[in-house]
Amino acid sequence: MAYFHHKKLYKMDLQTRKISFVKEFLKIQSEEVVVRLEKALLKEKKNSLDNIHQPMKLEELNKRIDQSMLDSENGKLTDNNELTTEIQNWK
Repeated sequence: MAYFHHKKLYKMDLQTRKISFVKEFLKIQSEEVVVRLEKALLKEKKNSLDNIHQPMKLEELNKRIDQSMLDSENGKLTDNNELTTEIQNWK
């Protein structure tokens, strides 16, 4: 990820970006700005949790099971070793 600071382009990993953000946040003197950032953080956190913790509906589960059974009957399977090799190539 890259970001601009005083017209210079910097590349940072996520951990470095978070540290940089916290340092800048600690310099903020305006309570109004802090409140807006808190609201943005809470909204983002809620959205993330909503997306992660939505239970699957029974109809969706049954649909996925049916599709998996059809895939299995039609030979649409991936061997465990092939999948492991494929995942290692993602990096």
